[in-house]
Amino acid sequence: MIEGTTDPNFAEVATAFRRLLPAKGHAGASVCVYHRGRKVVDLWGGTTDASGSRWQQDTTAACFSTTKGVVSTALHVLIDRGLAHYDDPIAKHWPEFAARGKDAITIRQALCHEAGLYRITDMIRRPSEMLDWEHMLSVLADAEPAHAPGQEHGYHAITYGWLIGGLIEAISGQTLADFLATELAGPLALDGLYIGMPRQELGRRALLAEGRVGPPAAKAPWRERMSDILEAGLERVGVQLSEFRSALLPFSEAFDFNAEEVALACIPAANGQFTARSLARLYAMLAGHGEVDGVRLLSEATVREIGVVRNRTRDNVLFLPMRWRMGYHRVFAVGVRAPQGFGHYGYGGSGAFCDPSRELSAALVVNWGAGSPTGDSRTPRIAGAALRCADRASR
Repeated sequence: MIEGTTDPNFAEVATAFRRLLPAKGHAGASVCVYHRGRKVVDLWGGTTDASGSRWQQDTTAACFSTTKGVVSTALHVLIDRGLAHYDDPIAKHWPEFAARGKDAITIRQALCHEAGLYRITDMIRRPSEMLDWEHMLSVLADAEPAHAPGQEHGYHAITYGWLIGGLIEAISGQTLADFLATELAGPLALDGLYIGMPRQELGRRALLAEGRVGPPAAKAPWRERMSDILEAGLERVGVQLSEFRSALLPFSEAFDFNAEEVALACIPAANGQFTARSLARLYAMLAGHGEVDGVRLLSEATVREIGVVRNRTRDNVLFLPMRWRMGYHRVFAVGVRAPQGFGHYGYGGSGAFCDPSRELSAALVVNWGAGSPTGDSRTPRIAGAALRCADRASR
């Protein structure tokens, strides 16, 4: 069921990939690793839908929050060109954004999840509103921060995409899809990197085994009481589950991530359609200090600035320190540390990262599973294997 190639020095990654891929059922995945600018792992296998269609080398999958790392990289390209600066107020480029006291929120604060604009349940009534790009830009521009910008940080689980994507459009004068195509996918020869998938490419995508989400089922009275007791206890130690719900659960009615209209829409925090190959190559550029295969998109200085940890305290939404860089979190890996690494994982199990100190990048995309808002144990297992292989190869 598994196809592709692996450098012998990275065989541990192939072993980890085989172990995570079920032998049967609606489940498929692909993994790709670059080391020192060279592709050393490129594997795929499993199925793309309930009919058992085989995963191909160019199959894309919905990657949820992994998408945030892609739009962050796009914004860094614009800033590296001098078209904006990290400490610019967003409203300098997007004047409507200044409403409700947001005139001083900076690009840096937005990238580090410090803008206080994560409460999507305060902004929309129905999840179908998320399909309307212009509507969501206006909603975000008119939103009021949950806290003083720059004073705290809370994961902008869904709103991040319109915040950063709207800024990219305001600075570049291009649609987000066009900017990704001409400034990232084109120069780097990426084989599948879409946020708002073109209709003619829909046949490439793997369907999620569980793509439909909706409001939580009603609980029995005793379970409701237990939940209330647990939530009250957590609040006493500073954990506000209400913040988690406000940022991540706008699904007041059914919403199907497998639906064509969702794949076609632009939701740049949650509905990227990527191959592992395209993600790993994009992050290989970052691992190469801004360059891969002679194509330079960022200066070395910008990559160094990107990798600086901006906050170390507990996140208001995710309740743990994410070590936010500008648009990326720390690398979660099994059995090995990567203090210089950064990337972004996603709900459902996808993820991608780079480690410039090791000149390493890796990506995993899948179409089954759930996990946390920033992934599950599968990407950390792949990451750990890739990091260990890179260390051994460098001895």
